[in-house]
Amino acid sequence: MGKFRLATFNANSIRARLSVVLEWLKKEEPDVLCLQECKVQDKDFPFASFESLGYTALYRGQKSYNGVAIVTRHPSEGIRTGLYDKIEEEARFISATTCQIPLISVYVPQGVAPGTEKFAYKLRWLKDLLSYIRGNFNPRHPLLVAGDINVALEPRDVYDPEKLRGEVGFHPDEQSILREYLSWGLVDVLRKHRPEGGLYTFWDYRVPNAVKRKMGWRIDYLFATPPLAEKSKNVWIDLEARTAEKPSDHTFLVAEFEI
Repeated sequence: MGKFRLATFNANSIRARLSVVLEWLKKEEPDVLCLQECKVQDKDFPFASFESLGYTALYRGQKSYNGVAIVTRHPSEGIRTGLYDKIEEEARFISATTCQIPLISVYVPQGVAPGTEKFAYKLRWLKDLLSYIRGNFNPRHPLLVAGDINVALEPRDVYDPEKLRGEVGFHPDEQSILREYLSWGLVDVLRKHRPEGGLYTFWDYRVPNAVKRKMGWRIDYLFATPPLAEKSKNVWIDLEARTAEKPSDHTFLVAEFEI
């Protein structure tokens, strides 16, 4: 096939960010874009806007919250629209196979604060996703997992590790589960190519001039099993999109593979 480009982006409302996403697709032309936090029901997702650019959007949504998509230029099969396959579950998981590569787009619960039920739910969800991956895939075969994981794994992944240690998103209980993903066989593709600190994908709106002040978090990930990770050639974070007009609080994380 040649080059395969995959990106992930938490849109923080596809309605508010549609022009940003469409312009980015025109410029970068990825094969696949995984979206999270689209915040619309299925019937309100802008499928036609993506079709006008030659993409097909696979989507699972709900009103006002969550919502995940796989936007692809290629035919897809084996589409699954829930981690638990329950009609009432939150719209946080979608998977499909495209270009013979199984891929999963996820939006992990934020967790609110340690010690709360929502934090416990986040930990359960992370464990259940790991169990699903273990039960349905083999690290010796291709798999891509992309999305907003809502966990900064290491001190280099946050702007102030001493201040933030133990808070939601940078808590040892979350980090220990995420390390199990790596122990199973998933490779953090950004870190395979870029070991340095100061690489962030999220900057809180509430922090004035957070991007300029480099007060960010790396909580969005592209994970690949070793057969694919070995074929990754380039990985980058698109800072320009975060400084554009009316940006999301996240930005695009992109990887290129030679497959």
